Amino acid sequence: MVLPGLAVTLRTKDIVDKESMPDQATGNRAPRWTFQGHELDTSNFITAMIHLYRAEVTRANLWRNRLDTTTNWAVVTTAAALTFSFGSPQNPHFVLLLMLGLVLSFLNTEARRYSYYALWYHRVRMLETEFFAKMLAPPFQPSPDWGEALHDSLMSPSFLISRPEALARRYRRNYVWIVTLLLASWGIKLMIHPYLAITAHDVIERAAIGHLVSGGWVIGAVITSYAGLTLLTAGIELHYRNHRPVPRLLRVILSPFQRRKLHVNLAVMITNRKEPIAEQLMNELGRGATAIPGKGMFTGDPRDVLLCAITEAQAPRLETIVHELDPDAFVIIAQASDVLGRGFRPLEPPS
Repeated sequence: MVLPGLAVTLRTKDIVDKESMPDQATGNRAPRWTFQGHELDTSNFITAMIHLYRAEVTRANLWRNRLDTTTNWAVVTTAAALTFSFGSPQNPHFVLLLMLGLVLSFLNTEARRYSYYALWYHRVRMLETEFFAKMLAPPFQPSPDWGEALHDSLMSPSFLISRPEALARRYRRNYVWIVTLLLASWGIKLMIHPYLAITAHDVIERAAIGHLVSGGWVIGAVITSYAGLTLLTAGIELHYRNHRPVPRLLRVILSPFQRRKLHVNLAVMITNRKEPIAEQLMNELGRGATAIPGKGMFTGDPRDVLLCAITEAQAPRLETIVHELDPDAFVIIAQASDVLGRGFRPLEPPS
């Protein structure tokens, strides 16, 4: 349908091949990812990132469902144990204690799965906050270390939370209620079966496991274990909260840069062309360099030593820059345990 007085004309000259457009800043075509003749332009890069995001969301959902599966196992097992234990006065009470051990094994399994889930969720949040969200508001660009953080997570995946923290979280959120229900039911079982207990001495005698362990030792072990587990998980949660004093939402969003360290390297370059190399490193990689005067002990000639801290993802490009500007340079790239300061983890006083 064409509105009166409105004409729409398509001309061949109005159709611009965006892939051939030069970069406005440099006048050259934007750099592409190439591999065996295949090239990745801007549109294909965005498509690849969308597919990566969908894959990470699917994987995070899969492991989130596995968490629910383990919790369901614990709930079903507890229900079956309660049904059997209270089904007859003659059924032994220690079945509930055995089920308690089984529930704790489920907790351990769920904590391991939670560690995996946190890793996949970490990547999803990186893509959401630094790729998609940054398209919607100025300055329309991700954080400086976003690419290196995502590269580091893909190339060297590691758990973002420890097993004790995962155990504490899952216990506090789900299993504390299941464990409390089992122990409360165990106490009720001792009081009412095979008949209503009159004194505390009757309850202690019924808690005995055959002739092997007396009732006092059993009750003491159960109370100590429950109190110790609760206090331990509370202490672990308090410890990690004190070491991460930022709000939960910010902790999730900033986790790529606060909760794990990037793999960083120290590049040592011995060269006679320190200025062009340092300028290229600052322009392309955004990394500063420090020049130190040196002397070649074999030749006796003066040389310059450049020190530059880079991420693991930037190491190949640094090697290319140095080789292009000074083929005779000597380069050493060593892994650093940590780098503090501008462009890396902030230099903070010890707490």
